[in-house]
Amino acid sequence: MRILSYLVLLIVLMVSCSRNVSRIDPSTSIDLSGRWNDTDSRSVAETMTNELLASEKFKEFAKQQGKKPAIIVGWVLNKTSEHIDAANFIKKMELTIFNSGIADLVEADSFRDKLREERAQQQDFASSETASQWGMEVGADLMLFGEMTSETDVYNNKRVVNYIVTLFLTDIETNKRIWYGQKEIKKFIKN
Repeated sequence: MRILSYLVLLIVLMVSCSRNVSRIDPSTSIDLSGRWNDTDSRSVAETMTNELLASEKFKEFAKQQGKKPAIIVGWVLNKTSEHIDAANFIKKMELTIFNSGIADLVEADSFRDKLREERAQQQDFASSETASQWGMEVGADLMLFGEMTSETDVYNNKRVVNYIVTLFLTDIETNKRIWYGQKEIKKFIKN
């Protein structure tokens, strides 16, 4: 009888400790904690980048250049109290720029350094017919950068968090700001 009791207890423990995992569509919005999440990141990156590319000032800059502007995405500083993967947010903006066909995307510093390292190695190890040449990089016309901030208001078991993403698009040659955008997401969380 004792063995049977232990066996039943073991089965109950195994069932209660099991985890159920299911696959869902990545575009499904799920907000478990009320913190910044993948839906916020995707929504803000796509919305702001599309606003930038559709803005009259950007179109005017492109017209003056007489070509598709080349954009480099610099940094986006996370000044919130939360851990937000700014690199992932930047990649979402780069993807929107790249897929738009309206502007060219130039590699940011860390990737550019790797490309230059490879080009240098090709000078020594690749045939002269296939080695990539120095001095052929496309220079960026514009740099996109910005910051994420948040404001939190807490009372009893309620919390309101207002996330503010501010982005700047600047002409690298003149330091003139071409576009300035801001997007806010406000969340109300009750415990």
